[in-house]
Amino acid sequence: MSEETTLKREQVRQVIIIGSGPAGLTAALYAARATLQPLVLEGDGFFETMPGGQLMITTEVENFPGLVRWEGEKLHGITGPELVDAIRRHAQYFGAECVGKRVTKVDFSRRPLRVECDEEVYYAEAVIVATGASARWLGIPSEEEYKNFGVSACATCDGALYRDKDVVVVGGGDTAMEEALFLTRHARTVTVVHRRDQLRASKIMADRALNHPKIRFEWNAVVEEIVGKQEGFRKFVTGVRLRDTKTGERRELACDGVFIAIGHTPNTKVFEGQLELDAQGYIVTQGRSTYTSARGVFAAGDCADQIYRQAITAAGTGCMAAIDAERFIHANPIVFGAK
Repeated sequence: MSEETTLKREQVRQVIIIGSGPAGLTAALYAARATLQPLVLEGDGFFETMPGGQLMITTEVENFPGLVRWEGEKLHGITGPELVDAIRRHAQYFGAECVGKRVTKVDFSRRPLRVECDEEVYYAEAVIVATGASARWLGIPSEEEYKNFGVSACATCDGALYRDKDVVVVGGGDTAMEEALFLTRHARTVTVVHRRDQLRASKIMADRALNHPKIRFEWNAVVEEIVGKQEGFRKFVTGVRLRDTKTGERRELACDGVFIAIGHTPNTKVFEGQLELDAQGYIVTQGRSTYTSARGVFAAGDCADQIYRQAITAAGTGCMAAIDAERFIHANPIVFGAK
């Protein structure tokens, strides 16, 4: 069934993609190859609108298939920013337009869909939301100082860098237990620092961690400071300073890396009231597709995925969203210039 609009064809994009991590840029690549001339609103670099998403704070990516280099038998990964740049350039080669603008308001109640960026308004036949999720951090200055230099929020991304080293995981929920258990594959020891005297994780996850020979626990403790040093241009973590939540006592724990695992927050606030969100704020998609509750709006990547949260899975759903959007546009044409 066709829809009518008083807007002219040239005023309405076929596809607008909000977000520029692996989900958004892969969606842009597929949409561009389908000659949909996608516009990618990458974000403006502030808070959760960082172009490139979480990959921009990932030191080395070794698990994105094929994007590695070899020196004899030794494998070298690609940095997160390099991966983002490679996918962006690939999408732009086929015609995607990428602009550094932050979305401030949307109206998905009718088509064409309306997307506002401060004082500029865009219209689209379809929108792909790929705004990702942001790791929750402790919010202490030393944490910021050592990000990418021993402080991480992704064990799957960075765990292999800590082979036979001692690491700390901060948190007590399922995310923290998943991170700790994964790190045992690489690290010599894993110490979980938790502010309470029992875990919040599900019983099965807690039992696995509590019974693992490589994992120990610092109960009733919070990280007050991350300790490290600099040698030349190289910075690295040497330990954490802990405070006992019951006695107030302070002590230092030596380690080589710190993994913050206190959860993620989906970057979906601007879509409240426009899209169906679950209790944690993740976008709800329909079945195994990327369709959302709003007609012509699709979601991809970590803004709709609280389980996998990997660059490769985000890229996969970006591909799915582009295909879903292309089929939707062709099945639901808009008549332009109607009175």
